[in-house]
Amino acid sequence: MKIAIYIRQYSAENEGILDTLLGLLDDGDRVCVENEILNELRTHSDRFEGLCGFGGFEDLDDSFDVMLTIGGDGTLLKSIGYIRDLEIPVLGINSGRLGFLATAHKDNLQTVVQQLRERSYEIVERSVIEAVFSDDLTPVAEVNFAMNEITVTRKNTASMITIDTELDGDYLCSYWADGLMIATPTGSTGYSLSCGGPVILPTAKNFVLTPIAPHNLSARPLIIPEDTEVRLSISGRAKKYLLSLDSQILSLPNKRGVIIRRAPFVVRMIRLGGDSFVKTLRSKLLWGEDRRNKV
Repeated sequence: MKIAIYIRQYSAENEGILDTLLGLLDDGDRVCVENEILNELRTHSDRFEGLCGFGGFEDLDDSFDVMLTIGGDGTLLKSIGYIRDLEIPVLGINSGRLGFLATAHKDNLQTVVQQLRERSYEIVERSVIEAVFSDDLTPVAEVNFAMNEITVTRKNTASMITIDTELDGDYLCSYWADGLMIATPTGSTGYSLSCGGPVILPTAKNFVLTPIAPHNLSARPLIIPEDTEVRLSISGRAKKYLLSLDSQILSLPNKRGVIIRRAPFVVRMIRLGGDSFVKTLRSKLLWGEDRRNKV
């Protein structure tokens, strides 16, 4: 197998997981680790000297069988910037907390490696959203996409912002709020959920508009088809607003509105045998944890 490994930050625990993982691989397997963390690992041990490194998207190609991430959901989301449209399947090994995306457990690495080698897993395609400037349709940044959500929020003021919102050119409303997010089904269990948004199955072809602390008492999350083009124009007392694409945050002038739309590629997530989104909901959100359900 040819494996890319992304670790967002060094820790003794993450080093131990990687060391265990390498011990389960065959001599013929080729492993490449992101350069920054690889250099950090080499300062702690010479066990990692034989590994190759990668610095960015340009160093990867479709010859890789899998991208493994070691960390939490944020680590997996960050790795998408390296994969982009290469269609490399990605699997998260969870050393974090909640783990809606990073579902492989660090204590089951032998089973994980076996299923990867035998390809006894499913591929689930996750939709991605992107942001472009509404005046010239240029990307808002080099990495202008997100797998969880794209959010506009207020900056440098305690006042609300006004977000004029159009769906496929049809005016929806003006949100008076701290912000507005457009979340994918993947992101429906993240920030959107904490703001009152619905849980959406990952395979659903929908996005959800979730206002953040709206002053419009009737404003509620709205589910839209994923092929809808959402145009946002922002105004407020401050001259700039914040646009976040998962963990990436940009500061933009009010005069530059944005269009949020489905990206032209998907992320291919590995689902190991025995895993399911419904099972994750039940175990992570404790759905059904009521003594009346105990026999």
